[in-house]
Amino acid sequence: MTRVLTYAEAELPAGLAEQVAALEAQAWPGARSGHDPALAPRVMVLLDEDGAVAASLALLFKEIRHARRTHRAAGLSAVVTRDTARGRGHGGRLVAAARAALAADPAVDLVLFSCDRPLVPFYEAAGFTRLPGTVLVGGTPQEPLATDAPGFDKEVLADFPGPDTGARAFTGVRIALYPGAVDRLW
Repeated sequence: MTRVLTYAEAELPAGLAEQVAALEAQAWPGARSGHDPALAPRVMVLLDEDGAVAASLALLFKEIRHARRTHRAAGLSAVVTRDTARGRGHGGRLVAAARAALAADPAVDLVLFSCDRPLVPFYEAAGFTRLPGTVLVGGTPQEPLATDAPGFDKEVLADFPGPDTGARAFTGVRIALYPGAVDRLW
């Protein structure tokens, strides 16, 4: 039986942290593991029947200003499934668990993130909504990185757990996310 565990990134037990880092290195060779502490990262892991990490992701948080409102935003980052565990639904279960956890979090008004275009159906199956024409602008104001930059094939997805989210204000627009220099886009 699989189970999902969530930790503040700084409190992730060493054995799990090593497994997550190995999964991330497998998926993104040469990339740095870990996230900017200013984004209050939480790590979610799905453990397989043997207690090994089959899939992991990070939840990142920050306030953003958009459409004359301040929103308490969260995003998914570093979603990965162990190559030998793919095709068993682990990633989908973990992403659905992340969506449910964020929807239940009273400190989250909106969930926003980008993904490669071919992954849109995967995230939609977990309950996220594609925002046609929306562009996330990451990085910093001095060094922005937008999801419509040359060579990117990204889509923006969202979930609006609150009762009056202003969801229409997030479709077909540029959103200044600016998560910083470490997590340039989440």
